Amino acid sequence: MPLTGEYEPSKAQFVRDQVELYESSDGMQGATLGVLVTREDDERVRDLPVVILTTLGVRSGKIRKTPLMRVEHEGSYAVVASMAGAPEHPVWYHNVVADPRVELQDGPVRRDMLARVVTEDEKAVWWARAVEAFPDYAEYQRKTDREIPVLVLKPVVQEY
Repeated sequence: MPLTGEYEPSKAQFVRDQVELYESSDGMQGATLGVLVTREDDERVRDLPVVILTTLGVRSGKIRKTPLMRVEHEGSYAVVASMAGAPEHPVWYHNVVADPRVELQDGPVRRDMLARVVTEDEKAVWWARAVEAFPDYAEYQRKTDREIPVLVLKPVVQEY
């Protein structure tokens, strides 16, 4: 069930560069995002792991790739549509809602996955995991009026 089609790189240069570096090195390079962590008694840059989410563009029909924070638990992943607390959802979120078949690359491993938006108790569990992996998510939620969606990705089991 791999996604097929023409790949159209992001318009954002830093996204294009990170995806290219990540994929060309099998996730050995470009696999982290340097994040400034500020606390009262600690200010430093931490390198936090990312994954590459591949979706099919809902309007263009083209393959799209987005680096996102890595939130993994027992082989399933969460992706958080935070867009740093912006008032609207990121484009990749709309792509996934329209077609939940996605590909996820975590380091050298690529997997076909199915995504779904989680709500209520399940969302609370995954939200806690996401905030543990990337504490800024909590601040992003505080600064926006929208509820930030969390999507869970589960591996597709190939039947023969």
